[in-house]
Amino acid sequence: MWSEAQVWCSPERHGQITGIMKLQVDHLPLSLGGMRPTQGRTLAVMQVSAGSQSFNSVNTLRVLGRWMRMVTIPNQSSVAKAFNEFDDAGRMKPSSYYDRIVDVMEELVRFTVLLRPHTAQLVDRYSERKEAGVPINAATDLSSIAIASFDHPSI
Repeated sequence: MWSEAQVWCSPERHGQITGIMKLQVDHLPLSLGGMRPTQGRTLAVMQVSAGSQSFNSVNTLRVLGRWMRMVTIPNQSSVAKAFNEFDDAGRMKPSSYYDRIVDVMEELVRFTVLLRPHTAQLVDRYSERKEAGVPINAATDLSSIAIASFDHPSI
């Protein structure tokens, strides 16, 4: 509830995200006391692989983020042969993979700042207003076109 943005990173295991990562996402509630904890938040997706570079996990994370009504940024990172990319102290070595992760994080911050003033619009949903019994103001509500009557001249 307190985050404006999130970073999801999963190892790729047998061509997919790990069961633990899926379990974590499954435990994020779609709705919590009338609030949607992930809706409208920005999301960056990344993956690490033990073998060759692939994008299976980031593609799955992107789909899951969309399902959670998050705004997933266009950039992403996939680190192949991750066991070669860290030093003995556990820090990532300088490389093009490292540079890409920094690029992704910068883009996440930019998108989060750009979307911040529009969060209320991004999470305002017709179906939820309808369910709550909020009257539709045809002058200001974009959904009013769905209930408007149109007089079309015969052709």
